[in-house]
Amino acid sequence: MQSVPAGLAPPRTSPSGRLPFALHTSILMALLAASSAPTPLYPHYQAQWRLSSLDITVVFSAYALALLIALLTTGTLSDHVGRRPVLLGALAVQAASMSLFATAGGLTTLIGARVLQGIATGAATSAAGAALLDLEDPARPGRPALANSIAPVTGMAAGVLAATLMVRFAPVPTITVYAVLIAVFAAQAIALVSTTETVRRRPGALRSTRPHLALPPTAAHALLINGAGVVAVWALGGFYSSLGPGFTRLISPGAPAYAGGMVFFTLTAVAAPTVYLTRRMRADVCALLGSCAVIPAAVLSLGALHLAGPVLLFAGAALAGFGFGAVSQGALRAVVDSVPAREKGGTLASYHVLSYLAMSLPAIAAGALAAGFGLRAAALAHAGCVAVLATVAVATLTATLRSRRRTPSPDAHSRPATSNCTSASPDTPAPDISVLATHDR
Repeated sequence: MQSVPAGLAPPRTSPSGRLPFALHTSILMALLAASSAPTPLYPHYQAQWRLSSLDITVVFSAYALALLIALLTTGTLSDHVGRRPVLLGALAVQAASMSLFATAGGLTTLIGARVLQGIATGAATSAAGAALLDLEDPARPGRPALANSIAPVTGMAAGVLAATLMVRFAPVPTITVYAVLIAVFAAQAIALVSTTETVRRRPGALRSTRPHLALPPTAAHALLINGAGVVAVWALGGFYSSLGPGFTRLISPGAPAYAGGMVFFTLTAVAAPTVYLTRRMRADVCALLGSCAVIPAAVLSLGALHLAGPVLLFAGAALAGFGFGAVSQGALRAVVDSVPAREKGGTLASYHVLSYLAMSLPAIAAGALAAGFGLRAAALAHAGCVAVLATVAVATLTATLRSRRRTPSPDAHSRPATSNCTSASPDTPAPDISVLATHDR
């Protein structure tokens, strides 16, 4: 989570010890766990308040859009006021959003809770990730980047699994789920107060909140090559997160209520180890493999729809998880590694604007289509569009790889050949895929 460019990091105090590192990692995990926790509860909300599929996708997308705005405006705020103040404020807002969820009486309250949650997650994600970079141990280089990459998807998997189990076993899950999360955030806030601040205050806090996007030509070229794959995997993730429970009921009406949450859990549970296992793979090859996996994932989802096969559905979700992890990993490396350090923040912001728009807008479109023509038609259209995008991505990445093989770089004889998509060495951990948008000032 690189909110401070290399060479321009603010002066540090005395960050040390394993406990602060574990605390900030746990904050990232808890924030993303809270973001996925409502997924298994959507069927309950729909039944209780007679919400449509469009209503559910609006609730889901409110979080994504609020998070995006928060990241664009608070991405470097902790560089000026310190990590702890931003994190403490974000945890307080996150706890307030959990309280709104627990006392929700209708659609408006759900949307408000998701907006608050998106704002808190956006602000805290940048600050917690930057704190992890501050706490890097010279004896274990690359550990913060790896933690930033894996903690978010691990948190999402843990959140949806825990909420699913509570739906199955806990009393009043619409309150219990959020009460547990409030307790977690409170404990983290108390622990955070006793930690040492990792940066000194510096002026420019207000100016740092001005939204800013920047995409240098080299990054724009890399994003153009990888854009179709990025849109495909994030759109697929948005569909499973918002309409996954309803889609599961459509395929298997007799399945227990908690089964819907397990579909999104499957996706995130596969995405997390994929990020780790592909961290040393060439960025372009990684993105190509992930895009290839998206096509059969969409086909399996459509097969599950026509054959009423939950096994096909979960197999498709697992393939989608592999595609999500590999494409997010490879595409982000390809885009970010092509620019100098001082421009990485703005490039990250531009990349994640595309990612989160791809996650939210297609989900809203699918919800609107489901409201007018039924969830079956919406799923068919969504899966078809995702498959087409993935096919375009495969064709584009394959052509680019062939072109690079035919055209070696001018200094190919003086140094080992590397892909233009990444400058990382085989031992360099993958960059952070959890920073959803930060920017340089």
